Amino acid sequence: MNPADAPAPVREALQAARPLNFFRVMANAETAFPAWMRWGGTLLKDLALDPLLREIAILRVARLSDVRYEWVQHAPIAQSVGATDEMIHALGRDEIDAACFSPDQRTVLRFTTEVVRDVRPSDEATTAVTGLLSPREVVELLMVIGQYMMIARVAAAADLEVDEPMGAGVYGTGN
Repeated sequence: MNPADAPAPVREALQAARPLNFFRVMANAETAFPAWMRWGGTLLKDLALDPLLREIAILRVARLSDVRYEWVQHAPIAQSVGATDEMIHALGRDEIDAACFSPDQRTVLRFTTEVVRDVRPSDEATTAVTGLLSPREVVELLMVIGQYMMIARVAAAADLEVDEPMGAGVYGTGN
């Protein structure tokens, strides 16, 4: 959607964000788009969930979904919150048990994998993640996983051209 042709709330939301193909596609859902943009900003900026855990979960969703668009955008964001090149390369190779990940990170990656692949994670994965994270953080992690599963599906279904990575400022205000 071209911002100039959009209703005022949609135009304002598009102008506040970086010019990504994904946002222009989502803007076609005119009544939902402004609220969805606020939601996305909240998930990237206002959670109790550790940003590094959030980003490795997002990259895991991208890898499991085989969606390059999401990966290209979030690898630099992950680096901006502490992910190492080694971690990003391990995620790209599906090596979620690699030594570069802490036990806590491996717990989140296993949980994310099971949520994406199986919908309901195993009792073992659930017990591990609830022993690590507060109830708030567990729900936030599930929200992040769900949001990025949806993004992956829209990007794949729309066959989006991959934008240059916007880095930590994807929502216009940094992480």
